[in-house]
Formats: sequence, structure tokens, C-alpha cells
Amino acid sequence: MPLPSDAFRHVASRPHEPLRTFHPRRAPLSRDREESLANLWPRLGFSVHDAEHPFPTTSDGMLDTVALFGRAAPVVLEIGSGMGETTAAMAAADPDRDYLALEAHLPGIASLLGLVDAAGLTNVRVGHGDALDLVRRALAPGSLDAVHVFFPDPWPKSRHHKRRLVQPAHVELLRSRLRLGGTLHCATDWPQYAEQMRDVLAADPDLDSSGLVDRPAHRPVTKFEQRGLDLGHPVHDVIARRIR
Repeated sequence: MPLPSDAFRHVASRPHEPLRTFHPRRAPLSRDREESLANLWPRLGFSVHDAEHPFPTTSDGMLDTVALFGRAAPVVLEIGSGMGETTAAMAAADPDRDYLALEAHLPGIASLLGLVDAAGLTNVRVGHGDALDLVRRALAPGSLDAVHVFFPDPWPKSRHHKRRLVQPAHVELLRSRLRLGGTLHCATDWPQYAEQMRDVLAADPDLDSSGLVDRPAHRPVTKFEQRGLDLGHPVHDVIARRIR
């Protein structure tokens, strides 16, 4: 059954970690995106915070990815899937893994749902809410094959750097959910944030980090990224593998 129009609006008022790593904001939805939410959300989406639209859980309260995707397969967590172009393209090229996309903003969720439906993808599910909250509460240690953090909010003002997603405590949390050999892949077009990503991942003793590298071929260029490239913004990736 379609969700009520305000079913997604509660995220900003629910308890999160003391400092959010994203701006909780609202934006209008086009008719097509409203229809995507109404028609596709019941089958492909879940809420991190809303008990009326929960995710399936195992007996110990962890996210049941087998029930969610309908199969047992390696899982890739996308934190902040944006408008969904990258998630949909990577999932289409990688059918043997399941993509768990987490996004806080409705236009991006609706866009990704539409892309998944148009491409006939069966290996993508979309969560609404705070990805770190889901990781803490409901993702078991060693349960992820990869974590993708592409173009997170750079929080450019110095006083806001503490809100950045890629910082030691968050990296430690995400690394703990990776299997041995699993990867944490980050990308940004903010040079100072790229340096922070490089340094934080290199400092984790349980990760083997690439340092700053060019975009690998398997990560598509998003429209957002291309706009930055057209303006001369440098883009850097950092890929770290869990070694113990």
C-alpha cells in the first residue's frame, strides 16, 4: 500500500548520533518521483527509523539481508547514494553482489527507485535515514563486502569538520562491519577533505590504504562529479582493504 505523503518526513526529528554527518533537509518532489515512492518503495525500500516501515531482522535484531534481497550474496553498503546514478550503474555491472543504498533525502531516493525499476535491477534496496545509525544498530560485524562513500558532504567550514563522515571513529565502525579483504572506497572533489580521507584511512592499523588515486574504471562519473570536473575541481579516490 502506498505510504502517506509525510511518511518520510520524520528523519530530522528522530534521535541520531549527537553530530549528524548530513544536512537533514526537505525538497519538493516531481509527480514522477512521487509516483516512484508510492509504487516502488513498498517493494524496494525501508526506513532506518520508522517502526511502521521497518527492515527485516534476524532473531538477534540484525538486518536480515537474505530476507531483504531474497538471496544470500555479498553486500555493498552505499552511504549517501545521492540521485542514484552511480549506485544503479555499479549494481547493473555487478549482479553477483547486492547493493544496500542509504540516503537521507527524498529526491535522491525517488530517483534511485526509478532507475532501479527502469533497469530491471533485482540487487538494489534503498534505505531512508541515517546510514551510521543503521550500521551501529543493525549491521553485524564482518557482514559487508564493501562500503562506498562517494562525495559526502565536505562540511568546508573548519568549525564543522567534526561533522565529516570520514573521521577515525566512523572509519573504525565501518571497518568493523567489513569482512576480511573487504574494501572501504571513498571519493571527494574537495582537496582538503581528500587529504583527510587519505590520512584517516592510512592511520587505521587494520586497513591497507591506496592513498590518493585516480577514479578507478568501475566507479562511474556522476553528473555532480562531471560538473565539478568541468569547473576544474580535482577528484580523488581512496580505497582501503581490511587486512585484519
